[in-house]
Amino acid sequence: MDILVVGGGGREHAIIWSLARSPKAGKIYCAPGNAGIAQLAECVPIGVFEFDKLTAFAKEREVGLVVIGPDDPLAAGIVDAFEAQGIPVFGPRKNAAEIEGSKTFMKDLLHKYSIPTARYEKFSDYEPALAYLRSQELPIVIKADGLAAGKGVTVAYSREEAEKALQDIMVDKVFGDAGTQVVIEEFLAGQEMSILAFVDGETVRPMAAAQDHKPVFDGDKGPNTGGMGTYSPLPHIGESVIREAVETIIEPAAKAMVAEGRPFSGVLFAGLMISPDGKPKTIEFNARFGDPETQVVLPRLKSDLLEIFLAVTEGRLAEIPIEWSDEAAVCVVLASEGYPGPYPKGVPISGLDEEGAALVFHAGTARGADGSWVTSGGRVLGVVGRGATIAEARTAAYAGAEKITFAGKQNRSDIAMKALI
Repeated sequence: MDILVVGGGGREHAIIWSLARSPKAGKIYCAPGNAGIAQLAECVPIGVFEFDKLTAFAKEREVGLVVIGPDDPLAAGIVDAFEAQGIPVFGPRKNAAEIEGSKTFMKDLLHKYSIPTARYEKFSDYEPALAYLRSQELPIVIKADGLAAGKGVTVAYSREEAEKALQDIMVDKVFGDAGTQVVIEEFLAGQEMSILAFVDGETVRPMAAAQDHKPVFDGDKGPNTGGMGTYSPLPHIGESVIREAVETIIEPAAKAMVAEGRPFSGVLFAGLMISPDGKPKTIEFNARFGDPETQVVLPRLKSDLLEIFLAVTEGRLAEIPIEWSDEAAVCVVLASEGYPGPYPKGVPISGLDEEGAALVFHAGTARGADGSWVTSGGRVLGVVGRGATIAEARTAAYAGAEKITFAGKQNRSDIAMKALI
């Protein structure tokens, strides 16, 4: 079966790496892809919002399954476009992808169905939002309602920081239309956890749990990013807590979406906070594979990813077994100088062609005029180490990361340390 994967980052590279291991996988295409993905798939120069071109390409090549990676085209209705052409597609429809596309919708859904989350208020006008913000205790969380590439959330520890975040979103429109509304919510303290789940209506099959590192600097300092590293499993978070999160948050959310006439099909990703007393609460939902969570979760998948995708699209997820490895995985993201702000492109990369034990997933790379590797994004590479324990996997990841160099390379040095303390 030939496959088209839509997207061009580290998440899509990891998905393609996993799909390529399936005996049922034929030729794999990726639109638009990147230079690293081109080693496993044929990259097609079609943008993720060019729905007509994408559907025409899939029909022309008789693609058996389309897999949607990024959030933006899902929110814009790309799945609906493929379904309208009778093309099998993995991912939620536009009305279900709103669980990520609008934080206001998501929070209202959780409130309506009594799913644990932080206390919140929503605003579409700046002055009432500012007045409410000034009445709340610190720290406090300010979120742009729409999609903002993982950067539309500020955890403010001072009045000045909180008010600047609100002005950036609602007045200066740094996130464009994503800031038409804001959600202001209470700060939740504890351990973050990510649980991705394959979902087919009310059927929920959780993947291995992971933990992301959003801030750009060590010690969770600095501005939020799309993610600077991940690890899985989470030995310091008990299985009972993970099970409670699935039973009290993810499964009820899937049922709520069915009840709302928006049945979810694809990957539902719950960003959670585990309070000091061990109770999980919802920070956010995403409507797709996480990045860089995917880079540590899929290497632990023992089952055939293509079989799972087909089961979801055909409404038979409940019928198939899904197995996970006990092996640990740690991903260290190598980012460009200046990220998550402005960053240079076209910086030469050395060490990528060396043999090593680590997996390397490309997020922002390209080929220079002479065929050499160069940077083309903020997050450039995800280096994944695997081992019997988190400590072993972490050592392998950092050993692999040290072999790769480019001017201005930045990465956190404390990925997965929370699991070892």
